[in-house]
Order: sequence, then C-alpha cells, then structure tokens
Amino acid sequence: MAIHKTAVVHKSAELDTSVEIGPYAVIGNDVKMGAGTKVEPHAVVSGPCTIGERNLIGSFATVGGAPQDMSYRGEPTELIIGNDNQIREYASIHRGTPHGKGKTVIGSNCLLMAYIHIAHDCVIGNNVVMANVATLAGHVEVGDRAAIGGLVAVHQFCRIGSLAYIGGVSGLGLDVPPFVIVAGIRERTRISGLNKVGLRRNGFSRQTISNLDSVFRIIFRSPNLLLKDALELAHKEYADCPEVDEMISFFQTSKRGVVRRTTED
Repeated sequence: MAIHKTAVVHKSAELDTSVEIGPYAVIGNDVKMGAGTKVEPHAVVSGPCTIGERNLIGSFATVGGAPQDMSYRGEPTELIIGNDNQIREYASIHRGTPHGKGKTVIGSNCLLMAYIHIAHDCVIGNNVVMANVATLAGHVEVGDRAAIGGLVAVHQFCRIGSLAYIGGVSGLGLDVPPFVIVAGIRERTRISGLNKVGLRRNGFSRQTISNLDSVFRIIFRSPNLLLKDALELAHKEYADCPEVDEMISFFQTSKRGVVRRTTED
C-alpha cells in the first residue's frame, strides 16, 4: 500500500494493500476501497462508501459526501462504486438519502470527467460517459453506455435510457428514451435522431439497427398517431426484437413523461 505521508486516512477505512493515496488526500470513516484503486492529491473520500477495484479518483474530487438535501439529518446512507471507473478532477458524487434509495450507485467502466456532479440517490449504469460539468440532480437514473455532453443539466427523477446521447449544453426535464440523440434546440430539448453510430460501435447488428430505425419513425415521426397507438404498432411489427421491447417499456414505465418532440417539429 502506498499512502503519502501527508495523506489523512481514518483508522476505520478498509483499503486493499495495492491502493495508492496521494499527497493531502483525505480518506474518511467507513470507506472501503478495492485493489488497484488510486486517489490523487487533495481528493476527499467520505463514508459510508464502497469503491471497487482499479478506480481513479482525481485531484480535488469529493466522493461520498453528504447529500445536498434539506431534509437530511446525518442518517447512515451510502455510495457504492464499481470497478475501472475514472472520476476526474473536481468531480462531486454524494451519498443517498433515507427517503430515497438510501444509496447512490455507480457501475463500472465509467468516464466521469472534470467538474461533473452526481447528486444523491442517482443510479448510473456501466460504461457511462459524463463530459465536463455535466450535472445530475437527485434520483436520476442513467442506463448503460449512455453519453452525456458537457454542461448538461438533468432534472431530478429523470431517466436516461441506455445508449442515449445527450448533446452539450442541454437541459433535461423529461425522460430520454434509449438509443436516441438529444440536443438543446431553440430553448427546447428535442430528439434529433437514432444513435446509429453508437449502436454500430457497440456491436448491434444491421437488422437490429434497421428495426430501431423503423420504430423511431413510428414513435417520433408519425404526427397522426397517438403515443399509445404508436407503441402498439411498434410492438406488433417488431415484437421479436429485445431492443424494441426496451424502448417500448421505457415509455410505458415513465413517470415524468418522455421527450418526444424532434428537430423536425
């Protein structure tokens, strides 16, 4: 274990012998840290917090801090982080709240760039990218392989589907379905198309992409169809495609409503 002599590590912290702690970093009470994880200078990790293996926590990052919630009274909530994540400089990630999930959860293989903020009770999937200064309010859920551009702000309780791509400087107040591209246009966030590049890069077959493209046109570019009718038609035509089922289910389970306006509207 390599702990710099100026670092402060609480006696209750459980650190693997291969963990590296840089100068002036602070590791607080009830922190668990897996093999190969590195904490850079001046970072602060607070508990209860469980961090997996081979993570990088950048300089001046604040990980596991108390939630920014008016009702929080110091209850024992937690932050759980998977493996192989990069949490870059000045990032802030907070624990959950008792009236929420009680925990904030981040998956594995995520790139969380400088100055990002992940608030209390968020659930982040695997292979998620958040660019600089992207901000998630409380209770936000982000699916696997989603990409969130710089300076994006996401309202509390919103969901972002898997492999969705959110363009920079966008504000989200509604759920974003999986597999689509969203950007802020004329002061309103709108869907600009299917994320075909992301689908190809992630190994989806031509048939699956073609199915999703057809369903995209049914749901988003059929102005004469009510949403429920569009979803029924999509299910009828492509019932054997799991990705289509995922998109339909996302609409059916939404509580805030789903972005449906497009750049062509």
